[in-house]
Amino acid sequence: MPSSDHLSASHLKDLADTLEASGEYRVLRKLQPVRQYAPEDGTEKKRALYVDVETTGRNPQQDEVIELAMLPFTYSQDGRIFSLEEPFQALREPTKPIPAEITAITGIDDAMVAGCRIDPAEVERFIAEADLIIAHNASFDRRFLERFCPAFMHKPWACSMSQIDWQGEGFEGQKLVWLAAGAGFFYEKHRAIHDCRAGIELLARPLPKSGEPGLRPLLARARTPEWRIFATGAPYDLKDVLKARGYRWNGDASGAQRAWFIDIEDAKRDAECHFLQTEIYRRDVDVHCLRIDAFDRFSDRI
Repeated sequence: MPSSDHLSASHLKDLADTLEASGEYRVLRKLQPVRQYAPEDGTEKKRALYVDVETTGRNPQQDEVIELAMLPFTYSQDGRIFSLEEPFQALREPTKPIPAEITAITGIDDAMVAGCRIDPAEVERFIAEADLIIAHNASFDRRFLERFCPAFMHKPWACSMSQIDWQGEGFEGQKLVWLAAGAGFFYEKHRAIHDCRAGIELLARPLPKSGEPGLRPLLARARTPEWRIFATGAPYDLKDVLKARGYRWNGDASGAQRAWFIDIEDAKRDAECHFLQTEIYRRDVDVHCLRIDAFDRFSDRI
């Protein structure tokens, strides 16, 4: 059999199709750069930015951005992606050396970022016309980016990891690389611009069970307000009850309120407050509720 160097792209595709058709193999195809997913048809367009950051660690209070990528694309209100625009991609030298474990993950070392700078004013100009910011694990990216460039505070955000029912669609995990493999492609992971391209690819493709583009349910979730309900002062011996119900602990070095909390749909607010009053506090108390939407969701500010 001739080597892959002597096979045409069409021949390689035929071989991959043959392997998959046998039912005995799954073939992962390398993600190729895309400029346009769907032709524009006169539908009103919106502009989104898919963003990704690489950082020196996971704590936005102490760690720093070392790479930022933002990939703009146009889309319709019903979730169709039209075309990708020119990206923003830049490295940044942090104030301290990059930890070895971060270099092992990202491939970014001190020599690569030496003398590099990202101008927050340039970033602010780039995001000015964006109708929506999307990230995979937006609660991570937003916390870093709001500290780096406050203009991110004034944009609505969505999360391609948590605001699509990947499990219900048949995927086995929510990490970007796992979703890509489940969708049948691979890419150069852990560099910001490649993550952005992979994320947009997943949003443009039809979901396996519903058949709708991934962006459609993402937009629906992003547009829907929720309530953050705090179990402030809940008895310590009932923490396992709260955890089993889906409550998470809030409170760290950022000064956030120290309490168990849960984010729920508007229709479930009264029932959740009743649960806290009857099962946790066991008395009639005012439950602290905070309405959240895409403008403050995933941010430290709530």
